[in-house]
Amino acid sequence: MDEWTADNPVTIRTLRHMAKDGRAIAVLTCYDATTARWLSRGGVPALLVGDSAGQVILGHQQSMHAPLDFMIQITAAVKRGAPGCYVVGDMPFMSYQADDAEAIHNAGRFMIEGKADAVKLEVDGSYLALMGKLARAGVPVWAHLGWRPQRMTRTGVPVVAGRTAAQVRELVDLAKAMEEKGAAMLLIEQSTAETAEQIVGAVSIPVIGCGGGPACHGHVVVLQDLLGMSERSPRFVTALGSVGEQIEAAGRAWVKLLESRDYLRDHPYKMHEGESRKLDG
Repeated sequence: MDEWTADNPVTIRTLRHMAKDGRAIAVLTCYDATTARWLSRGGVPALLVGDSAGQVILGHQQSMHAPLDFMIQITAAVKRGAPGCYVVGDMPFMSYQADDAEAIHNAGRFMIEGKADAVKLEVDGSYLALMGKLARAGVPVWAHLGWRPQRMTRTGVPVVAGRTAAQVRELVDLAKAMEEKGAAMLLIEQSTAETAEQIVGAVSIPVIGCGGGPACHGHVVVLQDLLGMSERSPRFVTALGSVGEQIEAAGRAWVKLLESRDYLRDHPYKMHEGESRKLDG
């Protein structure tokens, strides 16, 4: 397993070589420095600071409620915790949709203030011009195709991408166009396996799946889903831990310890010898 450090960091070139060599690119969401440090030690090469933070960190029902300044700050925190990992900042709802100039400015903030190695934005064909401008500005972009959670208010429910041959062809054309405009990588969410397979075969840049099918060069899931901390998880997630139950058990043990009055019975901080007698009388 590779060890990624500030002196030996993961770069876009690293990820492209991994894809070319058939090495799976493991990506996880991350929102804080401490967790980032442990994931880095675990050999995870890329961390996505997703707008899912609006749900799992802030408690909102939808990811669209993650504020821009908040996202930039936690992106910087993740990079400080894992300076060797490739950290991707997720541009939140309305940080890039209204105006290209504002979008470029906000992407720049992710790169400068957030210390991000790349940004991710949810796209359709209307964002091709913006993709070209971001590429010319020197901003590496992960173009997010397929199901786009920021459109939840329009669809009402998550939608599987690529149910028909026509939809698959449309997504393949979009993927190729995004690559031509300068996208550094692609992310395909909640798609049929055939969709991902066709996209991977049509482009030369790495494709990361989020429920996107086995053909993808790598996959990303929400860390809390992977750790068994979420009340509900997508069908494509396999929980590899039961951290939620462990946190609950630790909380119960802490309450029990305090109720026993045994905590700090042997207190580690002592007064200097003879000083306690001066408190008497």
